[in-house]
Amino acid sequence: MCGIAGIVDLRGERSAPEGAVQRMARALHHRGPDEEGFLERRGISLASRRLSIVDLAEGQQPMTNEDQSVFVVYNGELFDYVERREELIAEGHRLLTHCDTEIIPHLYE
Repeated sequence: MCGIAGIVDLRGERSAPEGAVQRMARALHHRGPDEEGFLERRGISLASRRLSIVDLAEGQQPMTNEDQSVFVVYNGELFDYVERREELIAEGHRLLTHCDTEIIPHLYE
C-alpha cells in the first residue's frame, strides 16, 4: 500500500502553500514508510509515499519521461509492463529503471 497526495490549480497559475504537500505526505507516512517523493511546480504539487514490495532502489516517484514534460505518481501494478517496456525501448524511449511505473509517462506520450 502506498500513499499519494496533491494540490492542483486548474488554471495553472498558483503554487500550493509552502510546505502543504509535505505535511500531507507526513500524514500518509503509515501508507508508505520506505520513501517519499515530491513534484512542485506552479499549478501542481504532488507527493508520493512508498511501501516497497519489490525494489526500493529503482522506484522513486514522481517518475518522468526523458524531457520531464510528463510526470506520474502511481499506486498499482502493471501486469504487462515487461512487454510494454520492451516495446517502448524498441520505439526509442530511454528507460532508466525496471519499475513498472516508469512506463506510464512514456505510454502517455
